[in-house]
Amino acid sequence: MDGRTFFRTFRDGGDKNGMTELVRLTDVTKVYQGGITGALNGVSVAVEKGEFTAIMGPSGSGKSTMLNLVAGVDRPTSGSVVVGGTELGQLGETGLARFRRDHIGFVFQFFYLLPNLTALENVLIPAQLKGNPASGRARELMERLGIIDIASRYAARLSGGQQQRVAIARALINKPTLLLADEPTGALDTRSGEQVMELLSELHRDGQTILLVTHDAKLATRHAARVLSVIDGKIVDDARLESPELAASDVIRVRGEEASR
Repeated sequence: MDGRTFFRTFRDGGDKNGMTELVRLTDVTKVYQGGITGALNGVSVAVEKGEFTAIMGPSGSGKSTMLNLVAGVDRPTSGSVVVGGTELGQLGETGLARFRRDHIGFVFQFFYLLPNLTALENVLIPAQLKGNPASGRARELMERLGIIDIASRYAARLSGGQQQRVAIARALINKPTLLLADEPTGALDTRSGEQVMELLSELHRDGQTILLVTHDAKLATRHAARVLSVIDGKIVDDARLESPELAASDVIRVRGEEASR
């Protein structure tokens, strides 16, 4: 089964009118131990199936906290997080681990590959944890991402761009409902970063729902169809983009106005 087929299988689960709601945060607050102000302060937002949404903001704005809550890696202090109809707050640790394994693909800034394993072995780790023989699918993904020629090479011997492609294949191996990307280009040079973003855009065109965290307005507006701007734990702007060139300047303007208040 090729990439388009397995993404289409998921996409066709929506309603007859097109997209359906996949993620909903309702009045979510997150205060870390010892914190006076919240990392998130009363955030409410919904994300539809098939959307490519960027969460943008400066360091410490709460954008990565929001991603971690959606992934079930962290729990809100108050409010609710619902993903695919499941209220994550009602799951125990085992249930959350199973939820992440079955429904979430995570791409990190620093790859987190095991250096003593080959690229192919790294891609297969989530499938092995699920008990699935997936070497065929892993090779299909690596072929699609342009890294099949390095399948037997150890991760420690790969370039940054190659490592991030391996990490993307690993995130997709279990056919996730939702792909989360936290600053996926932050550790890459400009050319490799653009290649990674083009790959994410291609995945989105094939039906994959993506939540991207970034501090780069131009990157966000070039690839995402929607940009949530977060400052001081609050969503200050929610832009659905039609003209990327105009949208980038508009998003930067909104951030500047909010930051000066």
